[in-house]
Amino acid sequence: MNVTLAPGASLRRIAEIVRNAVLFGPDAWGGASLPDQEAKSSQPQSVPPTDGDVLELFTLLRQRQIPYLLVGGIAMLRYVEGRNTEDIDLLMSLPSLKQLPDFTLDEQNGFFIKARFRSVRVDVLLTANALFAEVQQCFGAAHRFAELDVPTATPGGLVLLKLYALPSLYRQGQIDRVTVCEADITSLVQRYRCDVEPLFQRLQSHLIESDLQELRGIVRDIQARIARFEQLKRL
Repeated sequence: MNVTLAPGASLRRIAEIVRNAVLFGPDAWGGASLPDQEAKSSQPQSVPPTDGDVLELFTLLRQRQIPYLLVGGIAMLRYVEGRNTEDIDLLMSLPSLKQLPDFTLDEQNGFFIKARFRSVRVDVLLTANALFAEVQQCFGAAHRFAELDVPTATPGGLVLLKLYALPSLYRQGQIDRVTVCEADITSLVQRYRCDVEPLFQRLQSHLIESDLQELRGIVRDIQARIARFEQLKRL
């Protein structure tokens, strides 16, 4: 389902987007076999977030003056048409996260935390990772929602995060996520004319050379695809 997040939209729109992903995502459709359905029924189900919990999350972040950056799928929707997403992705420090007592930590894997704020699923990227800290410091902009401003990663910041993630996704064989990630990079570069070379310079101290070379090849393919698209539009 393609969705957008228009400038000045209410934060309730974020809750609606996440609810739709929870309620109408692939697992919600009736195409599974009966044994599969029975197996899923025994597993914990996602709870759709409420408007109030989403509003309270961002209000609390502002009231407590907690440095953070909105990233991930919701941030993407401020720039390009995209897909429903089941969680809200925030980039912040671990000490900042601990200032939010209503957060329940479900899982931590390195610099990534899966947590809940009441009914809202939140994925946290920790600024203990030097690149994440750099994104927070250098690639943020305030985006106005109806209720308040939300610090959000810029198009360049989102491209930087996605480039950083790609080598790991390839090694893990996560082809679905690779496809989505490369499509997002293509959309951002095409629409916002992101200069990728400075991003590679920032990645040099965070990725091995072989990964950087592979990423350069991927970006060359993306840029060639964009050039073909622009040429065909002019015909």
